[in-house]
Amino acid sequence: MHENILLTFLLILPFVGTLLIGIMPATASRLAAIFITAVMCVVSTQLAISFNPHSLDMQFVQKVTWFAQPIPVEYHVGVDGMGLCLVVLTSFVMLMSVLASQHIGEKRPKLYYSMLMLLTMSIMGVFVSLDLLQFFVMYELELVPMYFLIAIWGGPNRDYAAMKFLLYTFFGGVLMLGGILFLYFQLQLNGIEPHTFNMIELAKQGSTLMRDVQALACLGFFLAFIIKLPSFPFHTWLPDAHVEAPTPVSMILAGLLLKMGSYGLVRICLGFFPEIITQWAPYIILLGAFNIVWGAVACLVQTDMKRIIAYSSVSHMGFVLMGLGALSAAALNGAIFQMISHGVISAALFFLVGCVYERCHTRDLREIGGGLAKQMPFVFYFWMLATMANLGLPGLAGFVAEAIVFYGTYTSPMATALGSDPKMVQFSCILAATGVILSAGYMLWLLKRLFYGPEQPKWQGHLHDMNLTEKLVALGLTVFIIGLGIYPRLITNAYTPFADQVCKNIAENLNNNRIQ
Repeated sequence: MHENILLTFLLILPFVGTLLIGIMPATASRLAAIFITAVMCVVSTQLAISFNPHSLDMQFVQKVTWFAQPIPVEYHVGVDGMGLCLVVLTSFVMLMSVLASQHIGEKRPKLYYSMLMLLTMSIMGVFVSLDLLQFFVMYELELVPMYFLIAIWGGPNRDYAAMKFLLYTFFGGVLMLGGILFLYFQLQLNGIEPHTFNMIELAKQGSTLMRDVQALACLGFFLAFIIKLPSFPFHTWLPDAHVEAPTPVSMILAGLLLKMGSYGLVRICLGFFPEIITQWAPYIILLGAFNIVWGAVACLVQTDMKRIIAYSSVSHMGFVLMGLGALSAAALNGAIFQMISHGVISAALFFLVGCVYERCHTRDLREIGGGLAKQMPFVFYFWMLATMANLGLPGLAGFVAEAIVFYGTYTSPMATALGSDPKMVQFSCILAATGVILSAGYMLWLLKRLFYGPEQPKWQGHLHDMNLTEKLVALGLTVFIIGLGIYPRLITNAYTPFADQVCKNIAENLNNNRIQ
């Protein structure tokens, strides 16, 4: 297969799978979904092997013009190092989620796996799209399958959670569409050629507009992406969605959907409007630090396992905001690494929550009562490792991102050279550090209340350990957590040139403005 069509193949395959699963026997739908996602993992691996980490250009590009009038619309795909890492993450997490779907049983399996395949296509489309309209369509298409996956297969309050998810993220999409159209027509009014939605060209053209125009366009994109991230005060949809979503859907929601927001912040907000993000940088850092602490404090007062992990996601995605606002190569490297590491760790944690729920039929720590380690040793071992990764234990994936973001933010020469008090950046780092301490507290507290202490009489003889499929999923996620923690260059080699170049361009822009 020619390498330039591999990205298109990754989009077509799950779409075809959506149609095929709809017409094949229900008993074959799970096997078909496993086969499709496994093939996607193989193709993504081939992309990673063929990728040239030394090139700053988009690779595996394919471009076809659909029509040029009245506005140009193209099919345009390609990846750089950051996009490639998210493509591999998407393929892997989707495979793990399909394998983890064994408890869906006979409740409309054809529709369930069809929705998973459609969701896969839309998420993959976001990470490979180089046309802004195509990006928007893929970004919004995700709402349809995710809504039904929560509304049909979710918990008792699934209708409320699904509608809340839809309203929040749809509102974010409206803001993004407004930003897209405003940016395009402003470029047209100012006579800036070419008139295009090509994201590579827009990255060059955005900074040529008047500063107020850039700020307004950037604001639309920024709000849309921090709703998806999610960031305070737009985060309340996430815990409700997680609590009601089935386990595999929670894995996708935390592992992949949140990364659509963080990817957009880096690719579009930072890529199109570096001057505006430079102005907002200290406040973005402060917002990220506040998210880290706010999410951690919220975790301390929860008794539902899923809510704890959901608020933990809000906390950990704050590191992406800090890395974005720091405007240093180190911090941006850490932010991108956090996208990948959190994608794997959060998927593992939600999967393990599901393992406990399937056996105890409750997520309330007060009802479980602890003492599960003896009856479920494999669940306990994997829980402990995922806990240590989430709280940032050295040698595991979670530590790498947090350490790099802290270092890059605290030492960033640009974050402290924007006309604001450098103490704001230092205060943000100290504030975020307290969040890290709190994360160790709530994760160890969660582990203790689940597995330590005397065995509860009500569970004796009623619980069983992981089956073979569950061990396979947990092992697959664990291998990535350990591998990225021991050898982070496994992915940093791919995207470091991109991060370095972005920060170099911002530094040059800042110096030019000072000279002027």
